[in-house]
Amino acid sequence: MTDQLSAGPGRAATAQVRQAPARPGGAMPGRLWSSLVMVLLAVAGVLAPTPATAAPTGVDYAVLVGSAGLRWDDLNPTDTPTLWKLAETGSIGALAARSARTLTCPQDGWLTLGAGNFAERPPLSTDKAACPAWQVPVEAQGEGAFLPDQNAVDEHNTARPWGARPGALAESVRCSTAIGPGAAVAVARSAGRVDRYAPEPPADLRRLLAQCVLSVVDAGTVAGTGADRQAAARRADATVALVLAARPAKALVMVVGVADTQAPSRLHVAIADGPGFAGGWLVSPSTNRPGYLQLVDVAPTALEALGKARPATLFIGQPVTRADTARPAALADAVRALDDADQEAGAQRRVADRFFLTLVAVQLLLLAVMVPVLRWLRRTRTRHPSPPPPAWLLRVLEVALLASALAIPAALVTDLVPWWRAVNPDRWFAGIGLVVLAALTAAVWFSRWGRRPLGPLALVAAIAAAVVGVDVLTGSTLQLNGVAGYSTLAGVRYAGIGTIGLGVFAAGLLLGAACLAQRLVPRRRRAWVVLGVGFAGVLLVGAPGFGSDPGGAIALMVGVCVAAALARGGWLTFSRLAGAMLAGAVITVLFVAVDLSRPAEQRGNVGRLLAEAGQGQVIFQRLGQANVVAFVTSPLTLLALAAGLYGYFVLLRPWGGLRRVYGLHPAVRGGVYGAMSAALLGSLLDGAGVMAAGAAAATVVPVLLLAGLRVVRHVQEPHTGEQPAVKPVEIPHPAERRPLK
Repeated sequence: MTDQLSAGPGRAATAQVRQAPARPGGAMPGRLWSSLVMVLLAVAGVLAPTPATAAPTGVDYAVLVGSAGLRWDDLNPTDTPTLWKLAETGSIGALAARSARTLTCPQDGWLTLGAGNFAERPPLSTDKAACPAWQVPVEAQGEGAFLPDQNAVDEHNTARPWGARPGALAESVRCSTAIGPGAAVAVARSAGRVDRYAPEPPADLRRLLAQCVLSVVDAGTVAGTGADRQAAARRADATVALVLAARPAKALVMVVGVADTQAPSRLHVAIADGPGFAGGWLVSPSTNRPGYLQLVDVAPTALEALGKARPATLFIGQPVTRADTARPAALADAVRALDDADQEAGAQRRVADRFFLTLVAVQLLLLAVMVPVLRWLRRTRTRHPSPPPPAWLLRVLEVALLASALAIPAALVTDLVPWWRAVNPDRWFAGIGLVVLAALTAAVWFSRWGRRPLGPLALVAAIAAAVVGVDVLTGSTLQLNGVAGYSTLAGVRYAGIGTIGLGVFAAGLLLGAACLAQRLVPRRRRAWVVLGVGFAGVLLVGAPGFGSDPGGAIALMVGVCVAAALARGGWLTFSRLAGAMLAGAVITVLFVAVDLSRPAEQRGNVGRLLAEAGQGQVIFQRLGQANVVAFVTSPLTLLALAAGLYGYFVLLRPWGGLRRVYGLHPAVRGGVYGAMSAALLGSLLDGAGVMAAGAAAATVVPVLLLAGLRVVRHVQEPHTGEQPAVKPVEIPHPAERRPLK
């Protein structure tokens, strides 16, 4: 479910932005623009177009061999010697066989391969855990074949939001050959015609492969377990051996596992051998992570190798190339790494479901329990006071609130340990995660700042921003197939910062910047601290090679402007709002312009969104549908909605404590509003409903409640009658105090 608790890859180099020193006592319009210009130059340098990887040259033929269900754990030197040897000499990777269905069945996978876009082939099964029996009629006609139901399949897919065109790969070449029923589904043109067809590899396979520049071969389905699965893998290996023996000169051969055979989804084999693919990992601009590619990348790879024009309005994948990153010298080690990634991705989905459901349930329970506790504290100051709550109860609630706020950062850190390799990965993740969570909670609780009202809020924000930020700087390995990250099986994101990570990072960054500004600098300079820290975070989120999320960078920029405008406290005046909107608009336009100027395969989600919208595609419909699906299916939606209602009806009440927190620490208000604005907008741009906002709420709301609880306790008056209400007044910074005359 992490694909539902996230959505979407990472890329680039960092840039350091030096903030101009503040001039005491002034608004500094000149320095404001100079600082803004410096930031713009830094952003432009970080997001400048990078040269694209050269496509393979010297290819006259493309031969695509598909086998539904073929995984890396099926390969070994004994049972599949041909595939093993091909993997040694060629480039390899893990393929996500995603189609328009949640479970990609063989007929859906073959159709997706030929369409270069997510597709599905009716009739569809109502059982989402199993695939229907093969029901594709293929009628032989001379040298070719005919699929009588292809018109209905074409109408079904073109009318859907994904807008796939079955047979788009075959339509891009003059002639194509299909060997096997699955291959016929892949290369059947819109009218159902297959140019050349053979139900199985013939004796004169060399002549058949040389007739057309594009050939697709069905090597059978690898399903089941034990001896039956090994036998199916050996048959697929024998078919690949026949193809390699008959391959034309200067031919690119790709072997891919085109589909799953049953739930849950898995990662599959991808091998490319030919000019430009001698060893190393496979990589695609659609994943931006060496060793990973998608099924929709196979069709554009074949056309790119053949030098044919790609139908950009129909294909959503990108041509695969060989990555410069070196793979292990021993093939066994490389295969073990790919198989390990498959195990982690499979375990992650199941564990992520349980983790987020548990987190939401625990936090909702804590929020409900805190309502009578806060009102109980309020009654200790009324005309007829009641005894205060027991000290042990308040300490237990404080520890519980602190631990729940650190749950998502702890889940990210837990992925440092390979828990997915255990026999019971669910229990191992729970055990290791609880140990990590206890360590983080103790570090905050027993620290020097842990006992102060604002201390837990500042420390939790720092931990959240540091965990996600360091992970992004080091390649986002914790988020890749992580419980609190994104799944490679979802086919949405493979690198960079994910939707959950964006929500946690935005909350930690802006709240941390607000606490830092509140503590260290006078009120008139707090906006500059927030802007400085915020711009660094924007660069990290939007930079290719790191966060690689221009949409997230734009959303974070909006949050930074909101937080900076409110950092000094007081009302949001027109001048503050206008300045924040102007700065946000300039940065947004710059990110969009730079993203659109890059090559199509290197653009982020915002650039692709606008480019495809300009070409008349249904990208906005896809994005809206993704937001609706994520909103309805994610448990974080419930937490985001509950946090908003709880803040208004509980925290901001006179007995809720948050008003006192804002009064004593006005910069915190800007950090909270900025974080939620960034998380909400980032979710919508990623097509993830309100999941980033839910992740931000899971990090922020418990520590805000903890801070309010401590402030209410610290300002309690003696229990002797009604005490006059005291309006909290912010203590000025020493630099702002005037000497007595």
